[in-house]
Amino acid sequence: MVDQLTVFLENEEGRLAKLCRAMGEVGVNMKALTIADTAEYGVVRIICDDARSAKAALAERGYRAMVTRVSAVAVPNRPGGLAELLAVFDDLDIAVDYGYCFSMDDNRAVVVLKVAGDALATRAAYALEQAGFHVLDQDEIA
Repeated sequence: MVDQLTVFLENEEGRLAKLCRAMGEVGVNMKALTIADTAEYGVVRIICDDARSAKAALAERGYRAMVTRVSAVAVPNRPGGLAELLAVFDDLDIAVDYGYCFSMDDNRAVVVLKVAGDALATRAAYALEQAGFHVLDQDEIA
């Protein structure tokens, strides 16, 4: 499992740019970023090299942030790779709360998934490894 930084932003012009500048100023390298929004605010989820340090540095700058443990799984970067991974979750009857993907290179992508609770995540990780997938650790992302 890896640490994901979640930052809550007001829906105001320029707020995302300010967040990204702040991340750069504190030396945090982002690997992936996804945004979900509502009328009032956005939820920015970031995979980075050090989510806990980033959270502390952002808090000093007035951002609301939290660190969440998520599963990051290497999948073949080809059509159908994600479907094969999700079939393991279907077989276990484990619901995915949310997810997103990013490409590591031409041959490998990373799927980030959040499920309800560490026990389910551990169960899924074991099944994924048995099915031939590689569940990444934090040092493999950074």
